[in-house]
Amino acid sequence: MYAQPNPTAPPVYGNVPGYEGFMAGGTGGFVPPPAPLHPLPTPDTQPSQVDWNIPSISEDAAQTAFLEYASSNCCYSKAPAQDGVITNMESFNTYRYRLETFTEARITEWKTEPFTDQVVDFGLQTAPTPWAIQVQTPALFKDHEENIKVPNTSSVKDCHICKETGQTRCDVCTGSGKKSCSACDGSGKRFQETCDSCDGSGKENCTECHGNGLQQCTTCEGRKQLLMFINLKITWTNNLEDYVAQQSSGIEIENLASVTGNRLFHDAQYMVYPVYGFPDPNLSQASDRLVKEHQSKFSQSGRIHQQQHKIELIPITKVSYKWKGDSHLYYVFGNESKVSADYPATCCCVVM
Repeated sequence: MYAQPNPTAPPVYGNVPGYEGFMAGGTGGFVPPPAPLHPLPTPDTQPSQVDWNIPSISEDAAQTAFLEYASSNCCYSKAPAQDGVITNMESFNTYRYRLETFTEARITEWKTEPFTDQVVDFGLQTAPTPWAIQVQTPALFKDHEENIKVPNTSSVKDCHICKETGQTRCDVCTGSGKKSCSACDGSGKRFQETCDSCDGSGKENCTECHGNGLQQCTTCEGRKQLLMFINLKITWTNNLEDYVAQQSSGIEIENLASVTGNRLFHDAQYMVYPVYGFPDPNLSQASDRLVKEHQSKFSQSGRIHQQQHKIELIPITKVSYKWKGDSHLYYVFGNESKVSADYPATCCCVVM
């Protein structure tokens, strides 16, 4: 039976100037960004106000959307959509304000990987500080992550898990080299006779380690040594928040998340200025609150690269119609003309 060597303490990490704050124990930490280079926005940096036009759909468009909705469901009869008579259509002004703040955060931490003759550069030159490392900014307003070895921090250490042997005790047989016989389930007997596979011992050689009780060290992957370095983790995040103005159409707000609207306003700059003067004062108040919250919160937790905000008018039409003498209604909403309805004619669908 193989005796597992006791793992030693993790290797001592080198003292790297500029990274002293997390040397003890090798744990990483958030790195505050430098002061912003851009000035804060002022009212004169926002675009001029636009004419807030309110679109509406035609009766033919509403009926076409309803028919497509019925046709897309195998359990719906097309009769209400084809034969129903529209009696009234109401348009509702439903505004959605969306603010996006694209940020970058940097975290440093000690990491190890098997040593396979990588470059060892610890102490050759002064290691650059986290925010001094130049990287290419990815596409704006899309989440992205990148990991970089900090230059001049890589060194080689003996593996502390296997004590530089490249092997550890087998996890399957716990180092014994044997496991329960698969033919007799460890009983030593088959059909009241001595098991031929294990000669009645109930044990067989471990197939994982071929009976020697050892397996390759998973930390160093059998290389016996580790490359140690400071890893810089850079995370770009698009922080998005919506405000949907109150509306009295009766449709559930959750339905609107899956559709787009007519863009009435859009502005993108380093930091945006709240939208004022909008016909719905609640939306202006929401813009003021969200812009201030984002700029305060995300300037503390990372570097703000860009902000953009927009206002969309999500078209909602409440359609009343009669079918077989009864009154019903449905909603057509979004640029995609999606439909929400309590459909009056369903059939039993049988799945074979």
